[in-house]
Parts: sequence; C-alpha cells; structure tokens
Amino acid sequence: MKQPQPKIHLPTIDEKYERLKELNEQALQGGGNARVARQHEKGKLTAKERIELLMDEGTFEEIGKLVVHRSSDFGLDKEKYLGDGVVTGYGNVNGRMVYVFSQDFTVFGGSLSETFAEKIVKIMDLAMKNGAPVIGLNDSGGARIQEGVVSLAGYADIFYRNTRASGVVPQISAIMGPCAGGAVYSPAITDFILMVEDTSYMFVTGPNVVKTVTQEDVTSEELGGASTHSTKSGVTHFSCANEVECINNIKQLLSYMPQNCEDEAPAVSYHSSDEKRPALDKILPDNPNQPYDMREVVAEIADEESFMEVHKNYAENIIVGFARIGGRSIGIVGNQPASLAGVLDINSSTKAARFVRFCDCFNIPLLVLVDVPGFLPGTDQEWHGIINHGAKLLYAFSEATVPRVTVITRKAYGGAYDVMNSKHIGADMNFAWPTAEIAVMGAKGAAEIIFKGEIAKAADPAAKLDEKVAEYTNRFANPYEAAARGYIDEVIMPHNTRVKVMKAFEMLKNKVDTLPRKKHGNIPL
Repeated sequence: MKQPQPKIHLPTIDEKYERLKELNEQALQGGGNARVARQHEKGKLTAKERIELLMDEGTFEEIGKLVVHRSSDFGLDKEKYLGDGVVTGYGNVNGRMVYVFSQDFTVFGGSLSETFAEKIVKIMDLAMKNGAPVIGLNDSGGARIQEGVVSLAGYADIFYRNTRASGVVPQISAIMGPCAGGAVYSPAITDFILMVEDTSYMFVTGPNVVKTVTQEDVTSEELGGASTHSTKSGVTHFSCANEVECINNIKQLLSYMPQNCEDEAPAVSYHSSDEKRPALDKILPDNPNQPYDMREVVAEIADEESFMEVHKNYAENIIVGFARIGGRSIGIVGNQPASLAGVLDINSSTKAARFVRFCDCFNIPLLVLVDVPGFLPGTDQEWHGIINHGAKLLYAFSEATVPRVTVITRKAYGGAYDVMNSKHIGADMNFAWPTAEIAVMGAKGAAEIIFKGEIAKAADPAAKLDEKVAEYTNRFANPYEAAARGYIDEVIMPHNTRVKVMKAFEMLKNKVDTLPRKKHGNIPL
C-alpha cells in the first residue's frame, strides 16, 4: 500500500509579502544593535544615518539592499548580512540627482568584498550613463582579507571607474572613519576629499607597519589624521569638526558644480545694484612690501558670503575656492601676500593647478587675483622639483578653455607673472590696478644688476643705488608698459573691480575654445 505523500506547503501571497517585509527590516539593522551602539559611542553615524543627512528627505532609493557575499572560507558562510557592508543608491541633494555609496563599519568593519565592490561599481556606471555626481562616504578597514585577491580585484574595478569618470562627473569622497591601504587610492583619484577630525584617517601603511619598517613611533592621528592631511600633505581639501559639518560641506560644494562636464553650474538669482566697492581703494598698504589679506579682496569682488575656500590650511601662500559673482559660480585663484609674501612654491603651484583643472573640467570660469613676487628660491625647492611643479600650474592655465579673467593688484614679477594667467597663456581679459608692478623683478634687484658698474664707481654707492631704484621704479614698476603693448586690457580703479569682472564674465559667457586634436596632453607630473 502506498504511503501518503506529505503535503507541500506553498507560501501564500500574504506570506511572500511578509517575507519581503522581514528582509527589509533585517537590512536596516546593519551589523546588529551592539555594533551600531559602538559606532555611536565613537561619535560616528551609521551608513544609513549619513545618507539620510545628505539626501533630500524621502528621495533616496537604495540599490542592492538584499545583496550578500558569496564567500565560504574562514567561516564567512555562517555570517552574512544583507547589503554586505555598503549602502548604495541614488537620490537628490538640494533637488539635484546624485549617486551615493556609504560604507557600513558595523558589517565586517566596512571591509570590501567582491559583492561590496560590485555594488559601488554599479552606481558609478549609472552615474556615468546619466551624467550625475558620485558621493562616496568612506568608513572601511580596507580589503576583506578572507576573500584574498577577489577583494583586491574589487578595489581595482572601482579605481578604474574613478579614473574613467574623472572630468566627466564630479566625484566627492568623505572619509568618515579609517581608510587604509589600497582603499586610499579611490578617494585620491576623486575631485575633493573631506575628513572628520579625530575619527577619520588615511594612510597607505598604518602605524604598526611604520614602526616595523622605519622604527618610528607614530599614532594614527599623527600619521594620517584630518589635521595632518589638511596642513602637511594636502591630501584632504577640508578638515571638518564633525560628520554633520562634513556632510553640509558636501552639499555646499555640490551647489557650485554642474551635474557633468557638458552642463553648467546652476546659477542663483541675483539682482544687480551699485556694484562699486570703495573698500578696495583702501586695501593695499602704502609700503609695497607690507602684507595684506587677499581674502579681503575676494570678499569685495564676490557676492556676499559666497566664497567657499578649498584647501584652506594647506599651501596658504595661495588661495583657491568657489564663489559666486552676479549669481554665477566662479573658481577663484589668488596669491596670498599674508603668507610667504604670496610667492609660488611647490605646494602652492600643485594646489592651484589641481583646482584650475577641476574648474576647466566642469565649465566653471576662473578669476585670478595676482600679487606674486616670483617663485620661492632655495635648494629645498630646486631639489624637490619646483621646475616641474611650477610647470603644472602653467600647464593647467594654458590648457584651460573656460572664461578666464585676471586682476593684478600689486606685484607680478618674472616668470610668475607669466604663470598666473597672463594674456600670453590664453587669459581672456586682464585688468590691473594702478598699483600694479609688472616687471622682471623687484626694483632693487633690477637696479643692482643693471647699474652694477655705475653704482660701484659712485662716490656714495648707497645713494646711487637709491637713485637707480627710484629710476627703475618710475620706469617699470607700473602697469602702463604692459597696457601699452596690450598685455593688460584696462587699468582700473580698485573700486570698479567687481563691476569690470562681472561685465567681463557676462561678455565671455558664450565663449567657445578648443584644444588641438590629441588623445591627451602630458602634464609634467
């Protein structure tokens, strides 16, 4: 007699709906309540909390919520979490589409697996196809060691996308926790890096390896903390007091950028009034060797409180950042006389070159404020390649096709005059204040060379030198020789600077310029 077969239960529609509900709830838990609590104890938000803070309310759509890793080695088959340690998706920031990934430290310490990488690659591919920025919120211990080379391959897949996306869509990296080993190279390829003080760090090799190899005792914070990278290395562009400030900075940064390389940055409404700025007439000291703060010049030219400085704590002898002039997004580069007299050196040249190239990638016009006595002399600079590094800035300006306007406020000496967006390297409009000194070098140095014999033979060499310094100053320490040759388009009163700059950018708004046909240039790296 046949035994009766057990009845097979097929889930009902309601049970299927309940199953999805359970999985969605499970995915929200990350690595579990205990690990989430530890994350909060460190002063850190969770991956999802960061996204909620970044995105406009109700706009985030998650992709890959139910993904789990495929590994079985070292007990991984017994420990799986939905999402596999990274939250990915898309949504709006201030009404504009962005793609985002947020690494979850509560799941395997945010370590990168094969599926983790696939999720990031997927949203990067979507960003490229749809022309929208990519925001990475990094909080990861690095490669998932248990997966071996598969994890390394995942990193390389991301690096490759970072590189392909460079100059096509803006890429912003926020370091919200550890970022070590190969993991640092993805942020390094992106356009801007933000770090959080005391809770985030970046380094290729950690303190323990450094101790083993070099015998140096160094903490994670000293080696690769936010302060270190914002002041010493220049790796990070922003050092933020906490995660909330970090995410607010991301939102502000995005407001100055277009969605992609074929768009223009969004303008804000602006109603013109009296655009003269009398304060600019009083800003320069009578002594040409006395410093002043170029930020004060920027504040008078730009729309009120619109300047967002980039790399503020690094290479302080040059200022770079975004502002609005007449409601339009503008990139500003300015020598800073208050630091090292505004000279160009290795760090400032690299800092400015990187910023100029970003602006050129994304159709952001450039305003250059010049007060530069030259390049920094000395063996340290020469032995560390000031020639190559200075050439980066020259190259960046020379290849830039966006509208470019220059204002020379005071000194523009030697090769630094050429490099700082001179007419000769493609600037569109070049203005100078009556205080501008455009010359090969300062009057004293020039007089000592030109009139060396005459000074030596004089009964009173010191008096003769003073006489020749005055002669050279009257002849060359002014903007009129350059204006006579058309190198300066107009000598303007300082109070008219904002008016002139606004009109220049309005005139240039439809500028079209192209580079010679080529695969790409060979910038002196």
